[in-house]
Amino acid sequence: MDDQLDALTRLITTTVGDDAVGLYLHGSATASSLRPASDIDLLLLAEHSLHRPQRQQLLDGLLRISGLDSGLRPVDLAVVVRAGWHYPPTVDFVYGEWLREQLEQQGPLPPHPWPDLAVQIAQARAGRAVFGPPPTDVLPAVPQRDLIAASVGGIPELLDELESDTRNVLLTLARIWATVATGRLLAKDEAAEWALSQLPKELRPVMRHAVELYRTTSYADERWPERLFADARPCADYVVARIGRTRSGSPSAGIGPVP
Repeated sequence: MDDQLDALTRLITTTVGDDAVGLYLHGSATASSLRPASDIDLLLLAEHSLHRPQRQQLLDGLLRISGLDSGLRPVDLAVVVRAGWHYPPTVDFVYGEWLREQLEQQGPLPPHPWPDLAVQIAQARAGRAVFGPPPTDVLPAVPQRDLIAASVGGIPELLDELESDTRNVLLTLARIWATVATGRLLAKDEAAEWALSQLPKELRPVMRHAVELYRTTSYADERWPERLFADARPCADYVVARIGRTRSGSPSAGIGPVP
């Protein structure tokens, strides 16, 4: 990852210049370790909103540096302007491989409210600085209620992607469940290990397979035995139901910021 991260850092510092307050690496690269299919998750804190030429230059560079083949890892980059906390937070610029086709056709997205940024800021506060001050010195603490709202709000979209992105959807649902139940933001495989002890025995093999794929296998090499794939929907439905029950039965959930 080092060469790719160096190239990303050069792109960002050249494009954003002195307005770049800090660049923060988070996700699996800092929470556990990079897995075969892990993204490079980055959050850039900027002093001011990016100008249109900066957005286009940043997008053009990311389209070259990020990828799913040729030895590249996919890059997830969110840019947030330094300000006090509000929900939903506004993302000033966002890039991810799931957006590549749209970004190639339409250009960079304008600033817009993006609830998932709450999760990314919370992760970045626990990550490490590529450059700039320590993340907890400059990134706002995310209230637990907003972290949970952002996590739960993404469930319908996750369920729509279950058949096409089975491994990632199951692990993300496990992480949401663990966040709602424990107040902690765990790495995906750690959350899945926590969920395994809560699942009925008949649903554990499908979650266990998702964890094994996450730890050992690229997306291109991902394989789902028919029996396990058939259990993915019942497992997802069970986890979503438990998230709902846990959330409704926990009146203290949402009190206090994520440290």
